[in-house]
Amino acid sequence: MISFEGIDGAGKSTHIESLCAAFKAQGRAVTQTREPGGTPLAEKLRAMVLNDAMDALTEALLIFAARRDHLLQVIEPALARGDVVLCDRFTDATFAYQGSGRGFDLAVLTQLEQWVQQVAALDGGRLRQPDLTLWFALAPEVAAERLAGVRVPDRFESQPVEFFRRVSEGYAQRAAASPQRFVRIDAALDRHKVWQQITSAFVRRGWLAIMVAANGGPP
Repeated sequence: MISFEGIDGAGKSTHIESLCAAFKAQGRAVTQTREPGGTPLAEKLRAMVLNDAMDALTEALLIFAARRDHLLQVIEPALARGDVVLCDRFTDATFAYQGSGRGFDLAVLTQLEQWVQQVAALDGGRLRQPDLTLWFALAPEVAAERLAGVRVPDRFESQPVEFFRRVSEGYAQRAAASPQRFVRIDAALDRHKVWQQITSAFVRRGWLAIMVAANGGPP
């Protein structure tokens, strides 16, 4: 399971598609999904979270409810089949956006994480976490420039730059707490250099062949 994290405008989506193609080129089955979302129920909850006014606790509860359904209906069955799971955001985003960005109680988020992400397939009651997290690190000011005029912003994208500074710090804290899981990607570089950073991480782990990595990137 590989998750893709970063503030809005960091450029995750293009590289998720490219990595999906690279894995398929070497014969792997891939499940590509996103959070909040990934199931019919979770997509309904996503629409609420992105567009409806609510307090921070309601927001966190909806996100974790969507995550639980996503885990049970999509992620766990895909991993059991032997698929590579590429997920656009996972729990790190909740700690970054709702925790650091909104200032919501991290202890409550940690408790929700413990309840929601324990799955029977994991020995010893461990939590389902990504095997690798690609963190697309980008200055909030640059991200805002990239998003300007691209689409109508949702209620997260319309937050001020200071909010995204706090979100970025939240990601940095999560990365510092789990350095073995996180790979920091310098998302300020041009597309090809970002792709090189990504594929190098997978080649080093033996998860992608060098030739597949070289030929599977964005145009």
